[in-house]
Parts: sequence; C-alpha cells; structure tokens
Amino acid sequence: MGTVLVPVASAAPQTPDTTTPQVASPPRFGTVPPPPELDPAFYAPPSARVAAARPGQILASRRISLAAFSIVPFAVDAWQVSYRSSNTRDEPIASVATLISPRGTGERSHRRLVSWQSAEDSTAQYCAPSYVLQQGSVPGPVSGTVNSSLEVLQIASLLATGSSVVVPDHEGPQSAFAVGPLAGRIVLDGIRAARAFDPLGLASDARIGLMGYSGGAIATGWAAELQSTYAPELHVTAAAEGGVPADIRALVDLADGNLGSGLIVGGVIGVSREYPELARFLDRTATPAARALLAVKNPLCVAYQAALLPFLPVRSLFAVPGDPLDQPVPRKVLGNLRMGRATPAMPLFVYQSHPDWLVPVGPVDTLVDTYCSRGGQVDYLRDHFSEHLTLAVAGFLPAMLWMNDRLDGKPARSGCSTTDVGTIAGDPRVRQAFVAQVGDILGAAFQRQLGNPPRR
Repeated sequence: MGTVLVPVASAAPQTPDTTTPQVASPPRFGTVPPPPELDPAFYAPPSARVAAARPGQILASRRISLAAFSIVPFAVDAWQVSYRSSNTRDEPIASVATLISPRGTGERSHRRLVSWQSAEDSTAQYCAPSYVLQQGSVPGPVSGTVNSSLEVLQIASLLATGSSVVVPDHEGPQSAFAVGPLAGRIVLDGIRAARAFDPLGLASDARIGLMGYSGGAIATGWAAELQSTYAPELHVTAAAEGGVPADIRALVDLADGNLGSGLIVGGVIGVSREYPELARFLDRTATPAARALLAVKNPLCVAYQAALLPFLPVRSLFAVPGDPLDQPVPRKVLGNLRMGRATPAMPLFVYQSHPDWLVPVGPVDTLVDTYCSRGGQVDYLRDHFSEHLTLAVAGFLPAMLWMNDRLDGKPARSGCSTTDVGTIAGDPRVRQAFVAQVGDILGAAFQRQLGNPPRR
C-alpha cells in the first residue's frame, strides 16, 4: 500500500504515557456542569504545564455523568481528560476528550476503541461535545448544539457493540471549526490519551477505529492521513467517514448564495482562528456589513450558525476586486485544508450522498480516486436518494457494520471499490441494524447496560 507522506513534526512518544493524574470524583446528582468558558482550571491549564507534556499526555481527569439530550442518564462509565496536543504550527495546546466505556461486558469490551468525531460545526466552546454530553448541560435545542446532542444516539450504538469510545473536542481551545490539520492532531492525541488512561482499561492490542460525518469527517479524514507521520505508534485498524468535506473551497463555491451559506461563513470564522494571516485578510477586506455579521456569528453553535442568513452571497462580504477566494491568502489557506495530501495507511469506508446540497460529491470522488491511485484501500458507497442530513442518519448504520467487521479482525476488501445504490435503506442488513439501534436507544433510556452482552 503506497503512502504519500506529509511533513509533520511529530515529537510522538513510541509508547503511551501511563501516568494518569488522580481522577476527580464524579459530580453529585443534580450538579449543573459549567461550560468550558467558565471552567478554565480544566480546559485551560497553565501554558508551561502544557508545553512540558508530551503529545497525548493526560494533564487532568475526572468522572462525569453522561446523558442523552442533557437529561436521560446512560448506564455507562464516563470520564473527561484534559491532554496535550499541538496546533498546525506545532505549538503545544490543551484539548479535552470524553472517554466512555460499557459496563459489565468483561475483558472483550476493552479490546475495541472507536474515536467518534462529532460534527460540532460551531465557534464557541460551550458547543463542544465534552460539555454537551454531560447531564445537566444546556439542552441542544436551546444552545443550538443539535449535532452533538443527536449523535449521542450513535455513540450509544457503538457502546452496544462492546466498544469503548473516545469523543475529542477536535476544534481545539479556540473552537477552530473546519481546520482539518488541527483536528487530525487533536484526534490522534485523544487516542493516545485514551490508551494511557488506566480506568478505561484498554488492552495494549485493542483495535482502534475512526468514525465521523460531515464536520466530523473533516477530523476523521485528517487523522487518517496524519497518523503515519504524526502518531506512527498508533496502529489504527480502520476509518469510516461520510459527507466528506474533501475540499473546503468547493463547499464555499456551492454555498455561495445557497442554503448552506450561513454554516460556511461560520467555517470562515473558525479557520481564521487557526490561521492568523486569514484573520488579517478578513480584518482588511471585510465590508462593514460583513464585520457586523461576523461579530454576531462569532460565538454560535451549529443550528444558529446555519439559520443565520442562509442564501447569503458569501463573496459579497469582501471588498476586493475579482473573486476574493483567488486572493493569495485565502487561496493558500484553502489549499492547506484540502484532503488528499497523504494516503491513509488503514482501510477506509467512505459514504456520500449524490447530490449533496452542502458537501459536493465531486471532490469526494476525486479524493477516493487519489487514494486509490496511490495504492489505498477504500470501500466507497454513493447513495442517490439521500441528501446531506438524511445520510447522516442512514449512512451511520452501514458504516458501523463495516467498522464492526474491522474491529472483529475481519479484513476489508483489498484494493478499491465503488458502489452506487438508490438508497442505503434498501439493504436488509441496514434495516436489521436500524431495529437494533432503536432497541439500544430504548434500552439505554431505561438504564440497560449498553454492550452487555456485546451486540455485533
């Protein structure tokens, strides 16, 4: 299998750090967790302490109460870890991940780990999954964190298979939405932290999977591409990603004046937080109306980002001659965000709706072709009936079935394959998985121990 390497400074430990700080006690029932902005002791440890740590080294940890929709508790064990990661300039940063383990499933449950990348798609820390997944957090319909709130149902299905799950806050401490090279590093360091966290009880040979959709696919895809250079000691078994934003420039082109423009402008804000040159470009070229809009959208979660000014002509926000995306700074930054710079060393499952009103299928086709031309291993599924939002639900099931096989040790098909279907829902295995998923969710609501016994 061929791999094109990306020059990334690793400073990666060859074995995970096993020194775990003392785990703080779980919150008392009825405790209202503070949002990250009001919890700097955990989310923003001293910079000198972060810099002294190795990538993936745990800085602090605590038990939490996991709940669906901020209310319904799940019968699982859950913790938060604060750990050291790196930004795109290889500077040390602190990040946070949620670690979740099934109860009562025996040793087998500790031989599978799935890193689930949430489609956070937001520009404020209170939108991060580490806060949203806690019991007592502000409910998603109020805060606008609908994606992470709903994805707890998919996390429940992963737990029901006997997998432990790590959910990283992959946008980092500045909520840098849509910055794949940053998210990939945070994901890989989150896996390092999970492996080193003794209470999670992972076996040293535990198989590791990466999964995510849409904004979560940005983090998943970049983690898959960066793994061989940034975290070569991690033997990731497989990765599954859907609704893949392979080329952010193509998303901007599609969203300009269309339904997705509100969300895409939020992405512009997020990217500018990681790339100072883009922030300076926005400050220099944004129109007065654009400045007001960017200020309003600056601290919003995904639902409000998407709802605020859809059908906006995005290019009209910039007072420059010609196409602002062709200016040197935006062109360079968008080029840095394009996937396909390296070929993942693990098998991939990629699923995409065709057509997709938010994430165009063309760049995904190109990405798959690029991987395959270099010797990559890709199962590519295109659904011609779904669109972006419905595929987030329907596409998870075949992705989970595919991932289950990989985590059970069954090899993926060699080489590459592309499958076109009218609708994924027509697959009998998918329908059966949907029924099982409903059972998982209902069981969790009534305090059944997910994953006991593991469902394959």
